[in-house]
Amino acid sequence: AGRAHKMAAARRSRRLFDIFVAEVPWTVSSKELKEYFSQFGSVQRCQLPFDKDTGFHKRYCWIKFSSPEEAQNALQKDSHVLEGAKV
Repeated sequence: AGRAHKMAAARRSRRLFDIFVAEVPWTVSSKELKEYFSQFGSVQRCQLPFDKDTGFHKRYCWIKFSSPEEAQNALQKDSHVLEGAKV
């Protein structure tokens, strides 16, 4: 039972590792987003959804860190600027 409880806790806290980034400039790639956010911690994944019709990304993404502390570090910074645009 202890292990199942631990798994549930890990699942519950997993969303604390993810941060949602909106207003991503068209010119910014997921590679650049990953590089930028890695200053706050270890970026596990960057999900930047693409629009099949336009071929452009949808201007938002999720950055997944390896720990809640790293996600907090990113959230503590007042503003994030990529290619001159505030995200």
